[in-house]
Amino acid sequence: EGRKPGGRAPQPPEERPAPKEQYNFTDPESRIMKTRSGFEQCYNGQLAVDAEGSLLIVGEHLSAAPNDKEQLLPGVASIDPAHRQATAVLVDSGFMSAPAIAQVEAPAAGQPRKTVYGALQRESHHRTLAQLEAQEKEPEPLPAGASAPEKMAHRLATPAGRKLYALRKQTVEPVFGIIKETMGFRRFSLRGKANAAREWTLVCLAYNMKRLHRLAQHAASERQIAASWA
Repeated sequence: EGRKPGGRAPQPPEERPAPKEQYNFTDPESRIMKTRSGFEQCYNGQLAVDAEGSLLIVGEHLSAAPNDKEQLLPGVASIDPAHRQATAVLVDSGFMSAPAIAQVEAPAAGQPRKTVYGALQRESHHRTLAQLEAQEKEPEPLPAGASAPEKMAHRLATPAGRKLYALRKQTVEPVFGIIKETMGFRRFSLRGKANAAREWTLVCLAYNMKRLHRLAQHAASERQIAASWA
């Protein structure tokens, strides 16, 4: 508009780093991330877990990003379609990205259509009686021209959508808990993202072998029970 901009004139960047800037000489590809115990140098392990009962890891990858905003596409891509054809993708609010959801749900030749179910925000575990009663009812139809967030909120507001999305917490969260607590994996031994990614793959393979052993034991126990009744 012909007026001079206010404020100080921009200064060229300094060649030397600021006093508080940090660089990790041991593993420069890792990133500082916020954890329960504070800020630590980390990688971000990602999992795709079967929600149909087996709790087997069907896809995994490693990220150096401190959040999950860009991890939906690589997470879905890590699932080998030769072994598992995913039709419903259940993610928490940290993965929500409208462009990524659109790409995941776009039709792909030779693959079934995928539908993403993701919370738009963290929800309280405590609900009133009125809220619980409302969950049993179908929501009002979507208005014409509804936005992507409105469509996702409507999808999760349906009884079928809520029932399906509830599987997320009882599917992937226990797997992370078993890897950390039962298997004791809380720190990478190798340095560099490529090496750490291979280590994460080995951890996931070890978990799957452990899980397959438990599933075989359970199947054998059921056969014994059936034989005893026979």
